Amino acid sequence: MSALIRLIRPKHWVKNAFVGAPLFFTPDAVNAANVTAVALGILAFCAAASAVYILNDWCDREADRLHPAKRTRPIASRAVSGRAALGLAVALLAIAAAAATRLPELFGLLLAVYLLLNVAYSLRLKHVSLLDVMIVALGFVLRVEAGAAAVGIVPTVWIVVCTGLLALFLALAKRRDDLTAAMDAAHRRALDGYNLRFVDAALAAVLGALLVSYLVYTTDAAAIRRYGTDRLYLTAPFVVAGVLRYLQVALVEERSGSPTDLALGDRFLLVCVAGWVAVFGLLIYA
Repeated sequence: MSALIRLIRPKHWVKNAFVGAPLFFTPDAVNAANVTAVALGILAFCAAASAVYILNDWCDREADRLHPAKRTRPIASRAVSGRAALGLAVALLAIAAAAATRLPELFGLLLAVYLLLNVAYSLRLKHVSLLDVMIVALGFVLRVEAGAAAVGIVPTVWIVVCTGLLALFLALAKRRDDLTAAMDAAHRRALDGYNLRFVDAALAAVLGALLVSYLVYTTDAAAIRRYGTDRLYLTAPFVVAGVLRYLQVALVEERSGSPTDLALGDRFLLVCVAGWVAVFGLLIYA
């Protein structure tokens, strides 16, 4: 049972909080029905994402056995058989489908696109440099779009742009961790297209674009009218501190391999996220 729980990676479900982002940013739409819809949407993505993790681990089982940390994964270590793992993936897909049928058709379509994209990623696209990190970022954007579809909201361009840039930043930091751990194409063929100089330059470019986009968003006239406040800029210090802390972890401490572990275990990052949510929530809900 412990191996099966590790196989579905429940810690990574925190990523699916992005499904609820559109509702959080639309105070007028918050009601019991929409909260229920978002909860169903998060359930669907949690089940779908876990099915994808299982497929990815099954595809990577031989390469993972060469990795100092990933060799302990349930399939790579043979704690769970391939047949049992794939059977669990099918059951999780059934749960995702059942939840999606209770939501608007567009949500189901976006969930299907997410699944197809990630199947392609697991089978082939993760071995293509640049495309691998772009697909990871797109997965987060699809979460936001699906969350908006679940409650009939049109997400602003800013939430889509900032989500994509943040996810791309995290994906590049993860590639950097692979390089500092001396991983090569034997583990992931896409690493042939990266080196530390390139990844560091890409991180700087993406980080700059992310911070500028967020700062423009907080002073955008449309956003000010939407929320009825011109003080959204007060949330910017939490964003700046959070991304700089993550950059510090990646470049100085060189332990950016698991964004989820960092998000849940780094106190500085936790304070930044909690502070951002609290201040943003106060500004738009008070």
